Amino acid sequence: MSALRRAFRGISLWSREAEASVLPQCKALGVGFVAYSPLGRGFLTGRFQHEPVPGKDDFRRTLPRFQPENLAINYSLVDLIKALAVSKNCKPSQIALAWLLAQGENIVPIPGTCNLSHLSENTGALDVQLSCAELKALRAAVSSIPVAGERYTPEGMKGVGV
Repeated sequence: MSALRRAFRGISLWSREAEASVLPQCKALGVGFVAYSPLGRGFLTGRFQHEPVPGKDDFRRTLPRFQPENLAINYSLVDLIKALAVSKNCKPSQIALAWLLAQGENIVPIPGTCNLSHLSENTGALDVQLSCAELKALRAAVSSIPVAGERYTPEGMKGVGV
């Protein structure tokens, strides 16, 4: 499978598989990269620390990363993002999006939202500047945190070409 096909997996602080092969290829070819689910289906906003399991009608309930045993492990990533957000006087979602925007001009994140306040919060990421030192520290810290659970069920993974 080509690396560009794998690009459909998206990229975020929670899913960085495209970083090593796809993003450099896109940059070299002058191709844009549309990053879907840059907030990890809302997980990187910190929301699920207050609502530990998505509601019974929420599709995330079926996703492996949102299973209670995996959420408990994955919270350490959100804690890291929240700590940086506090120091930058912004929201965790803005840190996650600012990190993504700092990865290159050819990357366009598409965070989904049904809420105007979340839309406003997301666009506020444009005002968050992460220094080179902050980006380096964030990358090192995130690299040391294991992610528990696949992004999708085995059947869902077939749909993203994995």
